[in-house]
Amino acid sequence: MEIERKYMIKELLDNLDCYESHHIEQAYLNTEPVIRIRKQDEEYYMTYKGKGLLAREEYNLPLNAAAYYHLREKADGNIISKTRYLIPLEKPEFSASLSPEELDAPLKIELDIFDEPFRPLMIAEVEFPTEAAANAFLPPAWLGEDVTFDCRYHNSYLSQQKL
Repeated sequence: MEIERKYMIKELLDNLDCYESHHIEQAYLNTEPVIRIRKQDEEYYMTYKGKGLLAREEYNLPLNAAAYYHLREKADGNIISKTRYLIPLEKPEFSASLSPEELDAPLKIELDIFDEPFRPLMIAEVEFPTEAAANAFLPPAWLGEDVTFDCRYHNSYLSQQKL
């Protein structure tokens, strides 16, 4: 189960090069249900995502490079390329009481900076252990508008846009 919230970026951090990052390329074979292939650095996999915006099923299956590039030729729509920065949240804040397990779960911001043709789009995602934690999360000041429930900020939606 994937439970995540998405945010626009109000202000970009100055020290992004201090954080772990990955270059990601992904393409969609289908958008309902979502069937995606992804190359992250030199790792390859296929993902199935169920319906939902805040919480949904997600299954990852490993691929090899040959399978990825074979399936990439069958992609429906735009191929998305981006750099993802992994930014740990040292002391996340919440608006409600949570269990010790929810409070102790390590959280990180996955900041995606999109390449052309989607530049200057930047979206941050935070994954949570429970929906209660997701709903109580208070984002850091540099994160902007919460777009979790706006389908236009899903990569599967972007893949289908006419450019």
